[in-house]
Amino acid sequence: MNTTELQLVDVFAAFIVLGLLLLVGRLLKQQVKLFQELYIPESIVAGVIAIFLGKEGLGQLVSGDNFIANQGLFTDTIRSVWSQSPSVFINLVFATIFLGENIPSPKEIWRKIAPQVAFAQILAWGQYVMGLLVTVLVLTPLFQIDPIAGSLIEIGFEGGHGTAAGMATVLEYFGFNQGGELALGLATVGLVSGVVSGTILINWGRKKGYITSENHEETASTEETEITSPSETFKREYQELSNNFLIDPLSVNLAIVAIAITLGWLILKGLQLLETVTWAKLEIEIMNYVPLFPMALIGGLIVQLLMKRLGLDGLILRPLQKNIAGVALDVVISTALASISLQVLGANFLPFVILSVTGITWNICAFLFFAPRLLPSFWFERGIGDLGQSMGVTATGLLLLQMVDPKNQTGSLETFAYKQLLFEPIMGGGFFTAAAPILIFQFGPVPILILSSIMFLFWMGFGWFNTHH
Repeated sequence: MNTTELQLVDVFAAFIVLGLLLLVGRLLKQQVKLFQELYIPESIVAGVIAIFLGKEGLGQLVSGDNFIANQGLFTDTIRSVWSQSPSVFINLVFATIFLGENIPSPKEIWRKIAPQVAFAQILAWGQYVMGLLVTVLVLTPLFQIDPIAGSLIEIGFEGGHGTAAGMATVLEYFGFNQGGELALGLATVGLVSGVVSGTILINWGRKKGYITSENHEETASTEETEITSPSETFKREYQELSNNFLIDPLSVNLAIVAIAITLGWLILKGLQLLETVTWAKLEIEIMNYVPLFPMALIGGLIVQLLMKRLGLDGLILRPLQKNIAGVALDVVISTALASISLQVLGANFLPFVILSVTGITWNICAFLFFAPRLLPSFWFERGIGDLGQSMGVTATGLLLLQMVDPKNQTGSLETFAYKQLLFEPIMGGGFFTAAAPILIFQFGPVPILILSSIMFLFWMGFGWFNTHH
């Protein structure tokens, strides 16, 4: 349906229904022991329920001329709101990450994230290497698939539904008409397989004792209390700053998040404007496909540093920021799952399966081999977040982090967030993700395979050097 037809009451109704689904998810998790043993969040349960009760589930099972047939229990307007929600609410998650935190020096940040950046880049560039290899050797010779298919694993897995949808017109422009459908299908497979394989790996890691955060629960819990719980001094500081406010502290903190997202939007628009007067004249558009949330992350960092400099950082209550992020993350996960299309395969089923298996196998093998060798501490917790992101976008990475380290006892969330500053502008919907199909079209798959292999080897060497020196 046309999104311009949506009214505020439609959005309100969609989130009322979502709230009820999350409540049902909570009740089911309390009653079903398997959900507790697998540490499955309520948001996933809610999303799966929405699939079964929606167009893809109940709507296909019921026939006849009635409300449920072909659309399930949810109207077009509800589905439309849900389909747009992940790409919107993910901005709140990232805008809040630095707000209310003590920001370390650039040197300290680099020390923390260098191995993490290397690991994430290895996963992403490896998707191009494996995707282009299987395309050049199998898909193009046997199925006459366009060589641009070599970029679809990274577009679908790292980029997710938003990037896949955004790149569809680009793929069509270069003659790969079925590319958008395949990319969306891969994004769906990536999201589901990321959650499933991540959950299996987490339970395997728990049995093997690799999840070291659980062995340091008491110490880490104390440290987190010191970091995130406002002290009496902090409470007094907030009270002094907000004496003349006739506004709830949550509203103040939401306003601060809004400022961070606005700054991120301005940064993104500035980069898009720069593009229009530079390389866009060569008919190369990249910034139009870069998502907002990495820029919202930068906006949050700027707001935190600026308010610290002005002595107003006492207005930012870290516990409230975590609550805002928690609600937004629940919305992202549940609506992303609820919006999955189970009928996005079409006539290219076998190539689709080959690309899917290649992507899943690469990600899991890379996690098991590189994470313990490149990540110096808490390798499982830090690695599982990047595995989730590499298979089902950032929300999946955050979900797996939440499952394995719900209290952020290891600091993995911070390193994951800092890493985004050097990762998202390039991969996962960034510059190279948008440029790769154009480069394959212009230069052919083999030169881009060679380039991807060089970058893969560079990041492997970089990660090894930083970890062992």
